[in-house]
Amino acid sequence: MASNSSDKSNLEISGMTFENALEKLDETVQSLEDGDLPLSEALRLFEEGMKLAKVCSETLATAELKITHIQKSYDEQLQFEQNDLDEPLIQ
Repeated sequence: MASNSSDKSNLEISGMTFENALEKLDETVQSLEDGDLPLSEALRLFEEGMKLAKVCSETLATAELKITHIQKSYDEQLQFEQNDLDEPLIQ
């Protein structure tokens, strides 16, 4: 039964937006820092926090790759436009 609950939790976390995962991670860290939790709950929250951190990290890495790809595409486009400007209009 715990496995089904854990699987459902994993799916919910993996489907979160970056902003939602970051907010939930912040709440999780705050709960852990308060220190008023039984050990079993602290361990559960720690594990959940690690999963949330992974979602945030993967989302940021994907965004970085997209930005790099966009920059590279625009740099190539700008080079083509510059080459067009460098060519004489009349031959």
